[in-house]
Amino acid sequence: MSPLDRIANVSILKQHEVDKLYKVENRPTSSTSDQFCFLVRPRIKTMKYIADIINADKMAGRSRKYKIIFSPQKFYACEMVLEEEGVFGDVSCDEWSFYLLPLDDDIISMELPEFFRDYFLEGDHRWINCVARALQLLNSLYGPFSKAYGIGRCAKMSYELWRDLEEESESDSQGRKPEIGNIFLMDRDTDYVTALCSQVVYEGLVDDTFRIKCGSVDFGPDVTSSDKSIKVLLNSQDKVFSQIRNEHFSSVFGFLSQKSRNLQAQYDRRRGMDIKQMKNFVSQELKGLKQEHRLLSLHIGACESIMKKKTKQDFQEMIKTEHSLLEGFDIRESTSFIEEHIDRQVSPIESLRLMCLLSITENGLIPKDYRSLKTQYLQSYGPEHLLTFHNLKRIGLLTEQSPGETLTAVESKVSKLVTDRAAGKITDAFNSLARKSNFRGISKKLGLIPRVDGEYDLKMPRDMAYVFSGAYIPLSCKIIEQVLERKSWLGLEEVLRLLNGNEFSVTESAGEDSPAWESQRIILTVFLGGCTFSEIAALRFLGKEKGYKFIFLTTAITNSARMMEAMIETKA
Repeated sequence: MSPLDRIANVSILKQHEVDKLYKVENRPTSSTSDQFCFLVRPRIKTMKYIADIINADKMAGRSRKYKIIFSPQKFYACEMVLEEEGVFGDVSCDEWSFYLLPLDDDIISMELPEFFRDYFLEGDHRWINCVARALQLLNSLYGPFSKAYGIGRCAKMSYELWRDLEEESESDSQGRKPEIGNIFLMDRDTDYVTALCSQVVYEGLVDDTFRIKCGSVDFGPDVTSSDKSIKVLLNSQDKVFSQIRNEHFSSVFGFLSQKSRNLQAQYDRRRGMDIKQMKNFVSQELKGLKQEHRLLSLHIGACESIMKKKTKQDFQEMIKTEHSLLEGFDIRESTSFIEEHIDRQVSPIESLRLMCLLSITENGLIPKDYRSLKTQYLQSYGPEHLLTFHNLKRIGLLTEQSPGETLTAVESKVSKLVTDRAAGKITDAFNSLARKSNFRGISKKLGLIPRVDGEYDLKMPRDMAYVFSGAYIPLSCKIIEQVLERKSWLGLEEVLRLLNGNEFSVTESAGEDSPAWESQRIILTVFLGGCTFSEIAALRFLGKEKGYKFIFLTTAITNSARMMEAMIETKA
């Protein structure tokens, strides 16, 4: 499902005289229509596709009107490409400022999956303006936000640009009672570990297995037990899904079987009914029961399909390896498991993910291991992945340990450059080269690995670690919890030093900090570079425990596979 489907489906577009819908592809479109309207993201590749279509029409002597609507905004580079291709005079351009797509009651997505690669790998700042404008829009509707916290260079830049836009617009939000009191901005590179871990909450597993797109999932014949695929919208309107989405997968089957027994009991009630009661049952309850029954069978089918796929992939063994890496035990055995995974050619994405997790948790791989794993990977999956390794090194996901002195020297040089705002853009892409993950130190300071006597109770979890089977509390969520508890970054100086800083905390106006204000319990959490369903589940749990309500704004929903795919370079 695409963002457009969530707003206007095909039937609505046809009512407004849209004849046919096409995907913009690198081939001339065969259509008799005299008008073409392109609704596109501002990408250079797309501009070349459009130019090819227009030039093909010119060659064939066909005359049409062409309109390009850029969403969320138009970039000068796109117009330049159209000019170079000789079609700029043939098109009219417009902008659709579509920044926010609500996926659920508490999740808003900007649907910019390219943000992660563009900013964190390429050092491209163009999407920051979109983030600032999205914040401006939310502030005008639900603000003013009285407190702002953030960590990361991108978070800082987005916040500063948003404040500049607010000053320019002179919006009349002062004196208005806010609905959202706090905002917390976080860069994805503050916490790569959480995004690299296998998800075990139900919604995360569904995303990892079937890919949730724009809040919707395609369940294939293996789930539907028929020869058809079904598109299902996964949100709080789905009564079955809303109760299991944040649960650890081990608890889901028990819940679904109990639910099916309850449903059967409700159906069985009709046996002793008279005519009047039966009439009421049919008119008021039957439709709802049938809908619930349909959803229940789909989620049971999804669980069975997940179980089959995960059993094939040695899922338990993989989870055990991940937990060892997070805790810092049995590193040799874990490295051997990763080597075996590569040699068996289980999955290029999964192999990369495990290598990245090993690298980040160990603060880089020792040169011997780095060379060995890289050689085995290239031999197993092809030499075209050389560029992928370059990308992973550049972004700081898969690095080789260097002698301490050299790294410190590079680190100090880069940090000097980073302090110079003018050099910020240049250093962005190279900053991660000198960055150390410091995961072990951060984990110790924040207590990310819970100490548990006996078995961790996943049905009645005591903390956010349940989203990773009790083995690890997501770093991103722990930071948010600590800052909200302290109402500032005070006391977290050592953690910030290990995280490479760039934190900020701003109180917009005094007097609004009264606990009586309901808005102070509502926190807009902004993830720049993507957010996982595991983090959403963990923060929902924290909200229940501490009386907060979290609203999530993310550039896109992400997971380990999407992160790795963004880094993969298979074309020279």
